[in-house]
Amino acid sequence: QVQLLESGGGLVQAGDSLRLSCTVSSTTFSYYDMGWFRQSPGKEREFLARISVGGQITDYTDSVRGRFTISRDNIKNTMYLQMNGLKPEDTAVYYCAARLPNRSGYDYWGQGTEVTVSS
Repeated sequence: QVQLLESGGGLVQAGDSLRLSCTVSSTTFSYYDMGWFRQSPGKEREFLARISVGGQITDYTDSVRGRFTISRDNIKNTMYLQMNGLKPEDTAVYYCAARLPNRSGYDYWGQGTEVTVSS
């Protein structure tokens, strides 16, 4: 089983930047496709970004493309989400997730880290 732990959330002002981290407690981190999601109050969990096992391929949802950057360090077993130009609508609980490349859904989830963006 794979365990994931998010960190780096907090309270920021609109226009600020924040970097989230996801530490994976597995010696096989590089085998997994990774993704970031978020859930705002009253809404379902939303896909934000994914990164391939080697880090060469990334994908973003339209609302964060150009502002957020996903990356990973397979030596440190850590995935990152660099968030720039934060907006109040980015306020949510942010989750990291892992899956094997041949699966459509994510199998492992962290507990989330809260991001609050004030106007």
